[in-house]
Amino acid sequence: MKVADALPRLPNFSHAILVVRDDAGYPLSAATAFRVIDGGIELAPVKTGENVIRDTADARLVFSHIRPYPGVGYDQRRYIELGGALNPAGAGWRFVPRTARGWDEQDLSFPELCQRALPQARRYLGQLSAERGHEVRPQMALGWRFFLATRLPFLSATIVPVFLGLAAAGYDRRFSIGLALLTLLGGVAIHLGLNVANDIFDTLSGADEANFTPTQFSGGSRVLQYGLVSLRQMAIIAATCYAIAILIGLILVLATGPGLLWVGVAGVLISYFYTAPPLRLVHRGLGELCVALGFGPIMTLGAYFVQTGHYALRPLVLSIPVGLLVMLILYANEIPDRGADAKAGKRTLVVRMPKDAVLLGYVASVAATYVVIILGVVLRILPWPTLLALLTAWLAYQTFEGLRAHYESPYQLMPFLGKNVKLHLYTGLLLVLGMLVATVSR
Repeated sequence: MKVADALPRLPNFSHAILVVRDDAGYPLSAATAFRVIDGGIELAPVKTGENVIRDTADARLVFSHIRPYPGVGYDQRRYIELGGALNPAGAGWRFVPRTARGWDEQDLSFPELCQRALPQARRYLGQLSAERGHEVRPQMALGWRFFLATRLPFLSATIVPVFLGLAAAGYDRRFSIGLALLTLLGGVAIHLGLNVANDIFDTLSGADEANFTPTQFSGGSRVLQYGLVSLRQMAIIAATCYAIAILIGLILVLATGPGLLWVGVAGVLISYFYTAPPLRLVHRGLGELCVALGFGPIMTLGAYFVQTGHYALRPLVLSIPVGLLVMLILYANEIPDRGADAKAGKRTLVVRMPKDAVLLGYVASVAATYVVIILGVVLRILPWPTLLALLTAWLAYQTFEGLRAHYESPYQLMPFLGKNVKLHLYTGLLLVLGMLVATVSR
């Protein structure tokens, strides 16, 4: 911020705080009335108890404002800090500013301000580490770091398609609880591996470093950016998750037959090369398709095959709606990330298309979701209770309206990104419920 930009903003503040050093070098501060004049700021007489304020070439003038909402939070947060000379002027003082810095949340949101301060925080921790002779880094319980690094709350993207495959197998009177648990554990492991690997390669590519507007749904876990977990630790977590997934996959192949191998290998390859070189599928605009396949047909058909030993049309049709909706989770989450993604060379569909085309793509995908369910019932591939999933259409409408209204505002988008996750979860669970109702009533 320049002084010329700061001065016109000062009338928005009710008072100023003058900060100087006393003769011993200790800081003194006092609130005072002020008036902006040509070439400076006129201050009223300042009282600081027994201390005497003297003219100085190194004074600070701080202006701040905040409006509290008891029990809710704050808004209208802003501040300006001026550095300059303090000179006597009649009964008061004249402050001549040389430097200025400040922040107004109307111009820059508080979360983005914090993200932009990360380099400064890293420098401070580096200096502190050098002074103390050992690394100083943020502290957090191991469990919470694992929770954040793996993004556990997003496991609904795995649980829903696996449950659908199991429900379809149950409809065909085939179900083993042991195989079901192994299938779910394998799916969870590969999903966590994907999340961690995605963070690693997005950090290395610069996508997450360039993202100053992350939300709880987009922008990665941020554990690497915040120094909570090292790259080496993240690599160990990813490798462990993939190793567990591959081991469980091999056990299931031995238990059910080599036909499972195809979807298993496809799932691992899509998961890893989603962001990893040399393929980096998400950088080529294929990320949405990969997510739709991986968390749709691959997981649902895989779960069904483990129970029955064969593939079928019904689980494939069931997988399409959840595949489309999980794709829309990624698709919508790419909206606040599009600037950082473009800088890092991630040519996602949202980066490639204008706003109207992005919104049209969302509507088309939601419409296709419900059309597939209806056609599945009409063609007698799906039992009629699966029409329960149509109840989420109102949630889809609310989500679309939110995306349309707040497309340019990452933090105002957050509630609607949350609704988008719920759209996938609720639609998938209603499909599962419909299959269970049909199974019981057969």
